[in-house]
Amino acid sequence: MQLARAVHLDESDTLVFERPARTGEWCIPGGFAFADLGPEPLEGKAKQAFSNGWLGVETFGRVSIVAIARIEAAEMARLIDNLARHFVEAYGAPDVESARPVAQEQVEDMAELCADHDQNTLLAVSREMTGSGVRETFRSIPAPEADLSQFAVHGDAE
Repeated sequence: MQLARAVHLDESDTLVFERPARTGEWCIPGGFAFADLGPEPLEGKAKQAFSNGWLGVETFGRVSIVAIARIEAAEMARLIDNLARHFVEAYGAPDVESARPVAQEQVEDMAELCADHDQNTLLAVSREMTGSGVRETFRSIPAPEADLSQFAVHGDAE
């Protein structure tokens, strides 16, 4: 079974997200966090999280890029429990047992997204608001083609 871990290719995520995910933590798209967006436009770090942030399922921080890795069933079960508790604490789900099926669906959807890719494949998410709600698209960069210079920010020190 595969899932995706947070990858930091530079320090930009620590600057653009209110709460950055920890390097190596397991992630899901986390688009559910934006289900109740109103008509007012997002700005700053909230806009960045909406536009291209994966959700870490341990710190509940955001990250721009994830890499596919193997996960054991016991660790996946722990993530589902953690996400279910988050649904209770952050979103008002009545209890962990009620939230667990939704958490399981979120984690299993991510596992399905990762299933057809090789380990170390990089994934990026992009979101936009449409007339029918939030639309997510995913982009993958296969491991052999993943050149870190594609993501590096180059500049002049002067």
